[in-house]
Amino acid sequence: MFKTIRSLFSSKPERALPAVPAGQRIYAVGDIHGRLDLLVSLAEAIEQDNKARGPADTTVILLGDLVDRGPDSAGVIKAVRMWSQVRQMRFIMGNHEEMFLESFGDLETLRPFLKYGGRETLLSYPIDPLAYSAAELGEVQELMFDAVPKEDLDFLRSFEDSIVVGDYLFVHAGIQPNVPLGDQRVSHLRWIREPFLSHGGDHGYIVVHGHSIMAEAEVLANRIGIDTGAYDSGKLTALGLEGTDRWLIETRDDDGAISTVTRSAS
Repeated sequence: MFKTIRSLFSSKPERALPAVPAGQRIYAVGDIHGRLDLLVSLAEAIEQDNKARGPADTTVILLGDLVDRGPDSAGVIKAVRMWSQVRQMRFIMGNHEEMFLESFGDLETLRPFLKYGGRETLLSYPIDPLAYSAAELGEVQELMFDAVPKEDLDFLRSFEDSIVVGDYLFVHAGIQPNVPLGDQRVSHLRWIREPFLSHGGDHGYIVVHGHSIMAEAEVLANRIGIDTGAYDSGKLTALGLEGTDRWLIETRDDDGAISTVTRSAS
């Protein structure tokens, strides 16, 4: 009997499961990288899933890197702007949006931007590929100014650095461990990999992020990574959250045939 009583006093209380506030439903979408085809299918799947789950205050959060590498960044920007007219949405700026925007005023940023997928972004706008190939770096910048609408740039500039909903923190890349959210550098939020990815301690929130590609969504005790490398793997992933429930919606391109799978993220 005394052993039982002692165990009651020594046992630790169960930690509450992470949750979003009652009445809210969140869908977070990983790095799209110009894959308009996958985005369209995933958006349709999210809307169907949301309808099937019943009424809620639903918000879709895009985790950044809408642009670069894939074939239709301009189409992605147009599509999400249209989607946001009928669905409550919030947008986080990724490192690729950051480079895209800075490239308009800085040739030293334009060079790596083009190297890491910016060429594909620019050619998704009305820029002649032959003119692009023949252009010097400064001339490429001039082509950008002529081809990319101001509305697209203003839209990208409106993106947020981080979003908190309940027990979840949404960022593009991650956070610096053991640093309060208010003291985080924007560069860490958009670019960090280590020591964030290998850190096993509590961040104060469950951090939902993209930026670091994984073959499958990575659901850990302190973070959930949902960048599944859409531009290369053909798989775009969304995380659904409601109360303490978590689920994944994955859109896959198998040799041109796009399918969608929904599964638990527990």
